[in-house]
Amino acid sequence: MRIIAKAKKDDYPEYAEMYMKLLPDDGLILNHLKDNFLMVKKLIYSLPEEKLFYRYEKGKWSIKEILVHIIDDERIFAYRALRFARNEKLNLIGFDQDSYAIYSEADKRNLDTIFEEYEAVRNSTIVLFNGLPEESFDRMGHGTGTANDATVRALAYHIAGHELHHINFIKEKYL
Repeated sequence: MRIIAKAKKDDYPEYAEMYMKLLPDDGLILNHLKDNFLMVKKLIYSLPEEKLFYRYEKGKWSIKEILVHIIDDERIFAYRALRFARNEKLNLIGFDQDSYAIYSEADKRNLDTIFEEYEAVRNSTIVLFNGLPEESFDRMGHGTGTANDATVRALAYHIAGHELHHINFIKEKYL
């Protein structure tokens, strides 16, 4: 897989630093996406089923809801990367992650189908970034206002760092 240099601080919004700092500066982001998926799958399948519904506090997401949130976020940020790579000039609107979590009905889903979707999205993301023209990685796209501006490169790292952020949170609060 191709080498994609790590995003620089001016490539992404300030809030995304919490994701970027979780990733090495080795350019192997596509390998990390592949390996991280396997690590997440192994971790989650090692848990007793009742743990998948646990909420550490009222109103917080279950592990299944977190998994579907990771999938939703990846789909959205990969779509943004595609649009920015194709030099989209229109600002892209955000999404309400809490509403998405409610309407996902993740707790009613079988874990196997969640991971089937997760793997399909992950494979699609890797193929997308692997096939983009080299010059597209430095294209800056715009979200709602300038607070969400990011380069295509930064979005690849956002996807991987966002996943690690949530897995670290699961380890800290749920296990």
